[in-house]
Amino acid sequence: MKLSFQHLDLHLAQPWVITRGRTDVKKVVIVELTDDDEIVGRGEAAPISRYKESAKTVEAFLRKIDPQRLRTASVPEAMVYLDRLSSHDYSAKCAVNLALIDIISKRCGKATYDYLNLRFTEQKYITSYSIGLGSPDKIRQKVQAGHPYPILKLKLGGPDDHAALKALREVAPGKLIRVDANEAWRTKEAALKNIEWLANDNAIQFVEQPLPASTPARDWIWLKQKSPLPIFADESHHHAKDTNLTALCFHGVNVKLVKMGGITGSFEALSAAKKAGLKTMLGCMIETSILISAAAHLAELSDYFDLDGNLLITNDPYSGVTAHKGVLSFANAPGKTGLCVAVRGETQATRP
Repeated sequence: MKLSFQHLDLHLAQPWVITRGRTDVKKVVIVELTDDDEIVGRGEAAPISRYKESAKTVEAFLRKIDPQRLRTASVPEAMVYLDRLSSHDYSAKCAVNLALIDIISKRCGKATYDYLNLRFTEQKYITSYSIGLGSPDKIRQKVQAGHPYPILKLKLGGPDDHAALKALREVAPGKLIRVDANEAWRTKEAALKNIEWLANDNAIQFVEQPLPASTPARDWIWLKQKSPLPIFADESHHHAKDTNLTALCFHGVNVKLVKMGGITGSFEALSAAKKAGLKTMLGCMIETSILISAAAHLAELSDYFDLDGNLLITNDPYSGVTAHKGVLSFANAPGKTGLCVAVRGETQATRP
């Protein structure tokens, strides 16, 4: 088994602004594993600064890996090995996990969703399109750019949330909206007041992470009981083992592959959440089509989708799942096995 990796700068079509800062260029790390039969598996790490990750920490972790330990290991055994190398570094582990599953699915001659004994139903799964923080003029501009997409995800927690929602509604008066506060509202009372205001808009579906992840469980439980809209956990939920507490505090959960250590951890987290009665959403960071496609293979386990990270960049080097008018589809993917991803302009037949 050979392991190689490269760093990529992903350029945003428009600056990406949330409560934690602004991004113009997102640094990701692409991993390739090549087995003895020259089958290539691809993975991607989109490090999250909130968890003290960066392209440098990803690359440092990858240098610790002995590829021969991955050569004959099952995916669960490989993940145990990676966990022994570090108790953190989940985006780096995600990249290796994706590459392994890509190879194994290709060996089986199956798309990854089939390898996982899942279905992928065409014309069923619809992703939202994210609108970051900004002035009313900037928000109107971003909403216009998202015109083809039927569902919008609005970031709030800025200096004037009322003006932000008003600007969105001026351009898209009837679209479904999901709100993400990114931990911005500091108290349960402030969060409830904001959610009660949002509930006046009948087309807002739910509110994601309205309070900091450090908020005591008793405050989350209070908010869940009083909130007129469902609340979803993101930064408050990282593993399947978090599910019991999350079910007490939230109505739903946002599962991101880079947060869960890849497809394996996300499969476990989604399955546990559904068993606990939680609504599920597949989310993403700013990513290429490698990570977005990998997440789409888990679509059957999710109720909602926020898989638009590749739609927000101008230089995605890969192609895989598509999202025409928001509808996720593998019908025109360049490959039919593994993650169904190839270098843009190539096919799986010419480049595994």
